[in-house]
Parts: sequence; structure tokens; C-alpha cells
Amino acid sequence: MTDSEEGEGLNSRGDGNPKENSPFINSSAAGDAEKSQQYDGKNMALFEEEMDTSPMVSSLLSSLANYSNLPTGSKEHEEAENNEEGARQSKKPIKAPQLGTLMGVYLPCIQNIFGVILFLRMTWMVGIGGVFGSFIIVFMCCSTTMLTAISMSAIATNGVVPAGGSYYMISRSLGPEFGGAVGICFYLGTTFAGAMYILGCIEILLIYIVPQAAIFKIEGLEGAEAEIALLNNMRVYGTIVLSFMALVVFVGVKYVNKLALVFLACVILSILAVYVGVIKTAVDPPAFPVCLLGNRTLVSKGYDICAKLIEMDNETVTTRLWGSFCDSEYLNATCDEYFTNNNVTEIQGIPGVTSGILAENLFGNYLKKGTILAKRGLPSDVDPDSPPSSTNRYVLADITSFFTLLVGIYFPSVTGIMAGSNRSGDLRDAQKSIPIGTIAAITTTSIVYMSSVVLFGACIEGVVLRDKFGEGVNGNLVIGTLAWPSPWVIVFGSFFSTCGAGLQSLTGAPRLLQAISRDGIIPFLRVFGHGKANGEPTWALLLTASICEIGIIIASLDSVAPILSMFFLMCYMFVNLACALQTLLRTPNWRPRFKFYHWALSFLGMSLCLSLMFICSWYYAMVAMGIATCIYKYIEFCGAEKEWGDGIRGISLSAARFALMRVEEGPPHTKNWRPQILVLVSVDAEQNVEQPRLLSLTNQLKAGKGLTIVGTSVQGTFLDNYTEAQRADQSLRKLMETEKVKGFSQVVVSSNLRDGTSHLIQIGGLGGLKHNTVMVSWPRNWKRPEYHQQFRNFIEVVRETTVASLALLVPKNISSYPSNGERFTEGHIDVWWVVHDGGMLMLLPFLLRQHKVWRKCKMRIFTVAQMDDNSIQMRKDLITFLYHLRIEAVVEVVEMHDSDISAYTYEKTLVMEERTQILKQMHLTKNEMEREIQSITDSSRGSIRRKNPTALRSQHSNEERVSLVEKSEDEAGMVSNPKQQTQSHSKKTSTPTSPTSLTCPAGPAGDAATWTDHKSPPTGHEEGKDPFNMKPEWENLNQTDLRRMHTAVRLNEVITRKSKEAKLVLLNMPGPPKNRVGNENYMEFLEVLTEGLNRVLLVRGGGREVITIYS
Repeated sequence: MTDSEEGEGLNSRGDGNPKENSPFINSSAAGDAEKSQQYDGKNMALFEEEMDTSPMVSSLLSSLANYSNLPTGSKEHEEAENNEEGARQSKKPIKAPQLGTLMGVYLPCIQNIFGVILFLRMTWMVGIGGVFGSFIIVFMCCSTTMLTAISMSAIATNGVVPAGGSYYMISRSLGPEFGGAVGICFYLGTTFAGAMYILGCIEILLIYIVPQAAIFKIEGLEGAEAEIALLNNMRVYGTIVLSFMALVVFVGVKYVNKLALVFLACVILSILAVYVGVIKTAVDPPAFPVCLLGNRTLVSKGYDICAKLIEMDNETVTTRLWGSFCDSEYLNATCDEYFTNNNVTEIQGIPGVTSGILAENLFGNYLKKGTILAKRGLPSDVDPDSPPSSTNRYVLADITSFFTLLVGIYFPSVTGIMAGSNRSGDLRDAQKSIPIGTIAAITTTSIVYMSSVVLFGACIEGVVLRDKFGEGVNGNLVIGTLAWPSPWVIVFGSFFSTCGAGLQSLTGAPRLLQAISRDGIIPFLRVFGHGKANGEPTWALLLTASICEIGIIIASLDSVAPILSMFFLMCYMFVNLACALQTLLRTPNWRPRFKFYHWALSFLGMSLCLSLMFICSWYYAMVAMGIATCIYKYIEFCGAEKEWGDGIRGISLSAARFALMRVEEGPPHTKNWRPQILVLVSVDAEQNVEQPRLLSLTNQLKAGKGLTIVGTSVQGTFLDNYTEAQRADQSLRKLMETEKVKGFSQVVVSSNLRDGTSHLIQIGGLGGLKHNTVMVSWPRNWKRPEYHQQFRNFIEVVRETTVASLALLVPKNISSYPSNGERFTEGHIDVWWVVHDGGMLMLLPFLLRQHKVWRKCKMRIFTVAQMDDNSIQMRKDLITFLYHLRIEAVVEVVEMHDSDISAYTYEKTLVMEERTQILKQMHLTKNEMEREIQSITDSSRGSIRRKNPTALRSQHSNEERVSLVEKSEDEAGMVSNPKQQTQSHSKKTSTPTSPTSLTCPAGPAGDAATWTDHKSPPTGHEEGKDPFNMKPEWENLNQTDLRRMHTAVRLNEVITRKSKEAKLVLLNMPGPPKNRVGNENYMEFLEVLTEGLNRVLLVRGGGREVITIYS
């Protein structure tokens, strides 16, 4: 110790000036006076030096509960890290979100799931694939979306999901590379969905509503020519409608949202009309006749009467149908051979649900392009050698159909499950609404789809089901033939619903692209992050419309549907992968409120998505995966570096060189933070570990996995003590294996133990696998002279961890901690949250309760309210904060009002300062030491004799003070001990003497005995004291020490009263002394603070947030 330090320490006693009595880290001379005034007379003086970096919980709870001002978590989490965020800071405050589960999640999902495929292709799919095959397709697709919804619910409820929906969840769970790739795929899927809805809208318009509006006339054209004309009409009208919809979105997106309920009503009414029609068929089937020639279905516009000949005025007359197959209308005309050989029959297109037609439609009937639709079971006389003729008179298959094609066409009808999560920013309680609303919507739509498959097969004739465009039923929409009261209900309902869905896609896709652009992970897309003054994504809308035009140019609904199926399936696959990865990694931040998930379900959903991609179209799947891979590699090499706390980053922490290099690029995100512990242990002469329970506690904390380094130091030189170091390393490894601690051991040989410990703290770990937490045991018997250096080393560890921004865990009474084989069947883990330390106090009990030793223990959180704090509001805020953290705990706010400093506190402070003065004599010469101790002894004895007992004090308080005095005497008496003399920092070396020699050569033993006898008070003499008689002596006490002792005593009283029976108490550890003058006082404060508690874990944060409410 330097002379200046020593002089400062001697002059500091009793001056009452807080500026010179702030030997704690983070103190500044300018701010000490203000802090002293602010905290003077309060109960938190022990923590006042760290209020700048560790604010009081009472002042922070409100912002924590409303997740608006987290010190680190939200700042590093959101677009605040982007440069553009600065320009958006001044946006107007928005009203609190009020959407519930029904309006915010359930109905939007229903609207997005029910769509064009249900109305235009569902009946055709049942006719081609059969009831059995179609049911398998529907079940497989609905199962995929249900499993994805379960995974999505887990991710969405694992914290607060800001507006951004599925892209946000994937990117923050799997990292910027996967997030960007899947985000672009999801964007392309949404864009092509808009093209599909527009094509469906045009198909309904040109085929079912106003066929006369066709620019390219189809009448009279056959085969490829008719198909080309239809596709050209789709392209022209599709481009017109796309331009109109883009203009609507650009001008007034708010009107799109207002009309959403109208479009949803159209969908629901259409579906209800179908169900009513099905019920009606059981009683009164509608008249929709279908004309067959042999077993071939005839186009309805080619005849007026389903007969070759009719009787009119007793005369046989040919019909229009005759003229279609014969060269003249006369009976002797030359007719088509098939027409001549087969009879014309008229069957009911909708025989009804009780007709038994289900058996005929049970199995599939896949067709090649151009194949004539034929009814099973009817005779057909056909010459196999003669070429087919007059094919334009029959209903033909327009495409070659097979099972995998049906899967690709149908899957878009089950997409839309992300609609609820996309609105997460507008929900009142997103963590509750998203799982319930999404799963309920999928259940509802799945029931409708599955029942539709069965009902369509049971009500409608097979040839009508396979008639995609209703050519055999007067050009009616096939599902419309079943509806009640009129087919036009379905026609107009489906038309408006497809218009609405197209508008929604053109509204949502640009915003998704804007979110990706503003994240800055794909540099060349940054221009699309800009928009109008109100934030509308103008450039993104332009790009979306351009990509959507590609789908319009393809023009075929059956060709566009598999494309968007690929992109949606890839998105869903990565949602499942994200959930499975987070579950298997078991990161501490993975605490979803939605409990009904499992990594196996997520893996099954992921496998189903991958399988469906290749089932739908293997070449489309390869193209989609190629696009995603290119984007992934582009972001990896050229994209902006982002740290979002993703699962891939978590894997990298435990990988080899490549992962180590990646992890070393920056500190881990709050969500990936886990205690990577450096355990400092001491070894005895035989190189055996002295505190084995430290490793038991480490094992119980490692449910969060991460890194563990067990380190110790051996005194000596490396050349001379290498063997001892090897033995110590083997001892550490053996103990780690016994305690099942997975990690690394490290032994350092140093000239002294202090430097060895410092080296371990500095060099432990490698790259990103570096410790962020230090665990060291509380020094036992620190008041005894032989352990004097040990507690000094302990305080140096506290100082070094503070400077290095490392968290510190100090278990007190470590021998009483449970071993790994013990089990607590009940009890509490009590957290005393006094100052905010980055969330360490919240995270540690959560990790401990993952272990079987502590699993049955309940968590209680206590925080302290001052006189001017609203304790009721504090409790509400704390409950809200814990709700967002997904941590279950009992909350209690303890009120500690200002009170007078008790006589017991004065006495504790007096004894502490007397003891400190005695210990300082180790730095004096023998004669100076004798005079200083004698003066202290005389003044103390004189002050005690002057006092008369007037009031009884508790026996506990008196005995504690007596024992403290006796211990201080013992230390003073052993000040010349050879062992202690070598450890002191005295500049003058003295010759070792016997332990009994104190200071005086003439009579050391007698002096020591006399001093002890006079100094130690009688057991009964001072049990009662009048506090007012102590004023002269108390006034000389250091006021800063007095206030800190007052804090320690008051907090200890409250903690002991509330947590006496707790299995473990976690408590904020006050800051260390800034200089070495206050070492002994600091230890005394901690001792008083934890007095009377069995198991205490003192915790110091590392200066950063370690727990977050975000997903």
C-alpha cells in the first residue's frame, strides 16, 4: 500500500465528508455529494455507488414491464441498430393495440386460407383424385399447416414479437442468412399468390359471368387454338386488373383493410350456401341434367335437347345434336360412327347425398390431356382403330392430371396461416391470441375442406366433378351447381373473395419486402425500403407488381399454384426447423408460453414440407432451393452483419475453428447469453480441491449449457512445480467427471496465488468460447489473521471481474449446498432484486430449476420500495415484466421506510472501525504499533466505562458485538505471527518471533493478556445502552460507513424475516472498494448483509443485459 493511500485511510475516519469516503468503483468526486444527498437517510446506501450502471429496481420496473426502455435488450434487438431508424424516431405515438383473438387472428386466417382453389378447383380435384385420394391430399396438407402452426405458436409466444410476423420470427431464430433467404421466398410466395388470385378472378369473370367480354374469341376454336385464346384473354385482363389493384393499394391502402370484412363475408356466405345446398339435395335434388353419348359427356352448348330425334306433330325430327354429328339434318345423313353406334342418355348431374354416388367417386380417375370425360358403368361402342372425330362436341381434359399435380394445385388453399402472426403488432395479447386463433382457424378450415371432399363425392356425378369449367352443365361453376338458392351466390361470392385476396397480397408483399430492405441484410434491396412520407412502400409495390406480372403472363392458374406452393412450403419448413433447433439447443431464452410443442412434431412438419415440395414439382423445388441458396450465400459474403440471437449462432458457439472465428466477430446477443463460467477453486498441499460443492453448483447451473472452465493456481515456478500442476489438473478433471461437469480444466503456475488467479481471469477461454461469469467461494474465517491475505485476494477478484465486465457469483456457506444426488421436494428460491444487474438474478433461478435438485422449488422475487415509491404499482409492473419474460414466480414488494439508525448499527460500525485501525498497525514499526494499539485500547475502555446501562438490548446483538471485538483482538494479538508478517505489505521486514510476542519485549504475553481482558466487555455489563449517551463517540464515526452499515443491517433484518426458511437466497452483491483502504469494511458489510442465512448466492452482473422479453 502506498503512503498516500495509507494517509488517506487514516485521515478519512470521522471527517464526515462523503467525497473522501467513497472507496468504491464507479465513484466520482463530482457526483458523490449529490448522491449522498439523494440517498442520505435511505436504506440503499450500500448500493449508491453503482446507481449509474445498476439502477434501482423500483425506478426501472415500469419501463421493464412495458418493454419500452430496456437498457440493452430492445436496442440491440430492433431496427434502432439501422441507420434509417434515426429518421423514424419522431413518428407519432400510436394507440395501444386492441385487436383480440377473433378479429385479430381467427377471421384474418379464415379469410386468407379460404380462397380461389376451394371454389375453382376443389370439385375437379375430387373428381380426378377420387374421394379417397383427395382426402389424403387434404389431410396431408392440413397436417403440414397444423404442425407448422404449432411450431409458429411456440416461436410467437417465446417473447414479444414486434410487427413483422413470420419473416421476423424466422430471421431472429435462424439468423440473417436463413432469414433473408426465407424472407425473400416468403415474399415471392405472397407475390405469386396475388397473381394466382387475379387469375382466378379473371377466370370467374370470363368463363362464368361475362364470356362475351373475351377479346380473343374462343367460339369455334378447338384444341391448342382455344387454349391459346383463353390464356391470351387471361393475360390481357390480368394485366388490367393488376394495374387497377396496384393503383388502389398505392392510393388508399386503408380502404383495402376496411373492405376485408366484406370480402370475408362473401367467403363465409358462399361456403354456407354450399352446405345448405348439400342438405337440400337429400330432400330435393336440383335439376342439372348432363347429356351423355354412350359414356361420353357432351358440351351443353352443342345441343338444345338431349336426344338424336324427337317426335313433333307425329313426325320424327332431328335435333340440334344430330346436326352436330351428321353432315345434314335429314335422317339419311352420314353421321359420326360413334354417334351412330351409341345411344344418348340424360343423367342427373347432382343426384343428391343419399343417391349412393359416393361409391362410384371413391377412387381416382386420372386423365391425359385431350381425353374425353366418360362416365363409369355405361356401355360405349367404339372402334379402337377409328380415329376420334368431332372432339369439340365432348367435354375434354384440359391438362394431364396425376396425384402430385393435385397436391401442388391444392396446397395454396391451406396457406394463409401466417395472417395472425403478421398482425402481431396490432394484437392486445399476441402471445395468447396467435396460438389460439391460428390453430382454431386451421381446425375450422380443415374440417370444411375434409367434409367438402366427402360431400362433393357423395352429391355430384363424377363426370360433372371432372368437368373443370362446367362445360357439361351449361357453363355453370361446378360448385355453384350445388349451392342454394342459386349458382350465382357462389359465382359472385368467389369473384369478390378472389379480388379481396389479391388486394391483400398486393398490400402485404410490399411491406414484407420493405421490412427485409430496412433490416439491411441484402444490400441491393435497400432502395425498396424507402416509400412515401407516410411510410407506404412505393418502390416495393412497384417491384411486387412487376413480379406479379410474371405470374399473369404464365396465365394458367394450374401452373402458377405449384410455384407459390414451393415458396410457402420452404417458409413453413424453416419455421419448423427454427422451433426444432431452439428446442434441441435448449437456449436459456427459449421459454415459450405455448407448451404443446415438441421438437419431434417440428421435425415431422419440416419433413412433410420438404416431401411436399418434391411431390408437387421436383424441378420447381430445385429452383426454389437454388434461389434460397444463392440469397443465403450472397448475404453471407456481401450482406450486412447482424446479430439477432439466432439458433444458428448458438450452434456456432460449440463448433470448431470456423464457428469460433464467426463467434469471435462480436459479443453474443442477449438471447444467446448463458453463464459461461470460470470456476476458481483452491487446492490443498496434496493438490485436492478444497471446495468440491462449487462444481456441484456449477453442474446445476449448466442446464443452460454453455462453457465451463474450472481453474486453479499453483504457487511456484513452472519448471519447479510442473508435476504439482499436472496433479492439480488431474484432480480437477477427476472431480469434474464425478460431478458431471462438462467443460475444461486449467491450471496456472505463478509466483503467488493472487497473480495466478488474475491470469486465469484474463486468459481463460478461446475466442468466442470465453467465460463471462466467474464463480468463487466466499472466504471462510476471513476475520482470522491467517486468512487475512485470502480475503484480500477475494476482493481483488471482485475488482477484476468488475473491470473486465464479467458477472460474479459468490456462494456463501458452499459446504451446505446440495450435491447433485440430493432432491428438494419443496421450498423456495428467493431472489432479492435490489438493483438491476442485467437480469442475472432472473436467469439464475430459471437455470437452477431446470436441474432435478431444484425442480420442485418455487421461485419468489422480492424487491425493495423506498418511502417515495408506489409499492402497489411496482408490484404490478414486476408481474407484467415477469409475464413477458415467461418466468413464473411469486412477487412481493418489501417497503423499507426511512428510519433512525439503531444503536446496534452504531455499535457494529464502531467495532468495525476499531478493528480496521488495529489491522492498519501491521504497516507500522513495533514501537508505533504498541503506542497506536494502546491508545485505541485505552480510549475504547474509557468510553465503555463512562456509559451506564439504561435499556435492555437483545442478547443476540450484544453477543455479536462482543465476538467481533474479541476477534479483532485476536487478530491484533497475532500481528507478529511469522506467517502473517510475510504476507503483510510492510516496507520494513521484522525478524519472526513467537506467536505470543505482541509488541513489547519486556512483557509481550502479559501485555497481550491484559489488553484482551480490559478490552473485552463483561457479558452482562453492556446488555443495555442508552443511545443518547453514545452521541459523543458516535459523532466521530465515518458517516458513509455508518449509512452503509445501516443499509446492511436493515436489509438483513428484512431478508432474514422473509427468507429464513428458503432453500437458496440470491442477492445483489454491492460493489467492491475502489482502493484498498475499505477492504475490511467491505467484508464486514457483506457479512452483516448475509448474517443468519444458510445458503446465499451473491450475484454481480457483468454490465450487460442477459435476459430479454423478445423472441
